[in-house]
This record gives sequence, C-alpha cells and structure tokens, in this order.
Amino acid sequence: MKIEDVYIWDINAKWLGISPFQLMENAGAGVARIIEEKFGKNLKVAIFCGTGNNGGDGFVIARHLSFENNVTLFLVGDEVKIRSEEAKHNWEILKKLDFVKIKVLKDSSQIKALDLKGFDVIVDALLGAGTKGEPREPIRSAVEKINEYAGKAKIVSVDLPSGYPSSVRVTCDFAVTFQWDKEEYEGFERIIAKIGYPKELYHLVGPGDAKFALRKKGEYKGQNGKVLIIGGSENYFGAPYLASKAASYLVDLVYLSMPEESARRINDPDLILRPVKGKNFSKEHLEEVLALAEKVDAIAIGMGIGLSEETKEFVREFVKHCKKPMVIDADALKVIAEDLSVLRDKTFVLTPHAGEFKILFGEKPEGSLEKKAKLVTEKAREINGTILLKGAYDIISDGKTWKYNKTGNKGMTTGGTGDVLAGLVGALLAIGNSPFRAASVGAFLNGLAGDRVKEEMGENFTALEVAKKVPHAIRWVVEF
Repeated sequence: MKIEDVYIWDINAKWLGISPFQLMENAGAGVARIIEEKFGKNLKVAIFCGTGNNGGDGFVIARHLSFENNVTLFLVGDEVKIRSEEAKHNWEILKKLDFVKIKVLKDSSQIKALDLKGFDVIVDALLGAGTKGEPREPIRSAVEKINEYAGKAKIVSVDLPSGYPSSVRVTCDFAVTFQWDKEEYEGFERIIAKIGYPKELYHLVGPGDAKFALRKKGEYKGQNGKVLIIGGSENYFGAPYLASKAASYLVDLVYLSMPEESARRINDPDLILRPVKGKNFSKEHLEEVLALAEKVDAIAIGMGIGLSEETKEFVREFVKHCKKPMVIDADALKVIAEDLSVLRDKTFVLTPHAGEFKILFGEKPEGSLEKKAKLVTEKAREINGTILLKGAYDIISDGKTWKYNKTGNKGMTTGGTGDVLAGLVGALLAIGNSPFRAASVGAFLNGLAGDRVKEEMGENFTALEVAKKVPHAIRWVVEF
C-alpha cells in the first residue's frame, strides 16, 4: 500500500461513518500501548508535537501514557495553528489535565535551550506523511534536538520519522505506522498498529478514490482531457449521446463520431460532432476515425454501434490499431468476444454486465461477492486488462486487485445508464487515470448521480437525468 492510500482510506472510512476522531483516538492509543509493551511503565516520556494531525496523535498518546507514566508534552508552534477539529479537540482535553506538563515552544531558541536528560522515551509526533522537503523552523530545531538524544533515550516516531525522506529527519529506534506497512518507507524499523479500519476499505470504492481521480491537471483548454466517443448506427443514436453528455462534465473536449443519419438528430453545443458517411460504421471509415483518435487522450467505443457485419469488421480493426486507452462497451464487447486477441498490448477497460461477461469468457459470474470478484480478477489477468462487471454491486479488477462499488439503485435498470457509465470511464481515462481507477471511480460517480436523481424523483427516471446529475455528484465528492 502507498501513502496516497492512507488519505483515500481515511476519507472512505469517514463515508462509512468512522469518524476522524475515532481514528485519531485509535492511533494514539495504539502508539501508547506499543511504548508500554516495549519499555514498561513508570517511564519519563517527552512528546514533541506539531500542529497537524500527527501532533493530534501525539496529544492522544500523552493522555494514554499519563495514566502510569510521567509525561511532558512540547507543542512546537502556536496553538492557534492547530488545524483539524479532532486535533483541536484533543488539545483542549490535554489543557485540562494537571498530570501532563505542557510546554509551548514557538521559536527555535526555546528548543535549542531544552535539556532532555533523564527522559526514558522521546516521542516524535512533529510531521506526518504529507510534508515535502526539509523541515522548516522551528520544527527543524526540534528534529535536531531529538537527534541529540539518539542512543541515550528511546526515540519513537509516529507513522514515520519527521523530515523523512529528506536528510534532516528524526533518528528513531522505530516508527509506529498505522494499519499496514507503506511500500515507500525504507531505512527505519516499523511496527504496525491497527486503528479500526474494516476489511471493506481494501475493496470498497468511495469518495476518497474519486477525489484523487478528479484532480485537475491544467488551466488551459484541452489540458484536462479530450475524449472520443464512437457509437451509434441506423437504429440507435441515444446511447453514444448519453455517453458523450456524461463525459462532457469531466473533460475539456468531447468528440462524438457517429453515422451521419443518426448524427443529424443530435443538437448539443457542448459536443464536437464528427459524423461519418452512411448508416453504419464500416471499414472504409477506419482511417478517418483512427486519425481522430490521434487527437484525443482516450476513447469509448460500442454504445449503440450495432452488429452489422461491416460494423463488426470496423470495430475489430479499430481496436487492433488504436494506440490510446479505450473503454469497450455494449455491442463492441460482443464483437471482440469473437477474437480477444485484438486486445493484446492494449490499454483498456471492458464494461460487461453478467450476460456480456458470459459471452466474453464462457462463464457467468455467480455466487457471493468474493466468488464473483475472484472470477473477474482471474479473467482480467488472462486478458491483461481491466474489467468492470456491472451489477447491483459493480466489481472492478485489473487482474492484480479488485474493488466493488455500492452506489446506485434499482431505478438504474433503465436503459442508457450503462452508456453514461462508459462515458464517465472514458473521461476519467482521458484526464490521466489508470484504467483500474477510471473504472472504479466511473462506477462510483455513475451510481452516486443515480442516487441524487432518486432523492428528487424516486426510482422512476431516465438515463439522461443521471447524466445531468454528474456535476452534482462531482461537487459532493470535492466537498466531502
């Protein structure tokens, strides 16, 4: 697991109702317990705290250790800068305690004058994982002061040594890191403390995933993604339009390529229409559409495209020659099911429902969530790509890991919501997400938009109403 996952898990835990207060309490209690297990009780302990959440963990550690040890807490910085509600809450508790000595150190001269002789344990709760570069004053002086006592007192860091990975960092005996070991950490001993995350967080897609997926990259038109939607036929024009409409809320530019007869029915200034001649896609359109694909960051293909022989040939050849990340949906899934070798060396997401999954792989996903997830993971590994299995719970796998999505409701059985999903996944690919994250967050946003519609209208609504609620879903994620 990576440091980024810490933030995602914290946000998703909050969404599940596990408050940041609980997590901070469990983290601080975990560190205090490990200190007593390692070094005993009746200790003289110095705890150095910053004003962020790492310092908030330190406040909790001080309270827990104060029961059977002699604790002095040094706040490095001004208490008015204590940021989060949970850190402030724990600071206010500490100030009421007569058996924890508190010293506020606002500048480096106060820190340099400190004498820590006689302390058995020094706890470093100055800086967390989110800080970059070398620590600035007065934190820097606190790091140097702690290091003067390396080898004389036991030094324990909270989560990671403050200042890591710069050269100005605390030299700790070990760090207590939370819930799992982070693969970026190296060069110091780590002990893991569980803080109450449930198993769901390994696999559940939530607003934390979406926050990271929705980060804007640039300030100029086109820098935040260009997507090409390829679909439609003589019989269908709504499906590619729904995919395009959903995508238009996420990326800067949406190109919609469809046969000219059905393209005449589209009148939307937010989309750039690129019609092709005739009633259906055929091989004669291949060069034209591949040239268009060169201009964009990602493609979604298949919505309403039909299954005429000429179209099937076009889809196979397009997938075989396209070099951009793709979402392959609807009829295009049935086409590639005839020859999965066209996916070799491609970057793609397949978006089947259970029936389409069976057409693709000869097996229907059945049984428990974990049983279905195992099958999806196995098939994703076999084709070396990402699969988003649509259902009451969507299941997503890239062959290495899997996630599931719980947003959405029965109203979303209406036709077209899968097209909205394909557009969202294509847009998320276009703004630079991995296929696995694009598929996971696309499923989450699609279901969330559907849930917003249900709140207003009940369970009778259309897919276009889901597409139009996408900006509301994004705003909810950003503000969560």
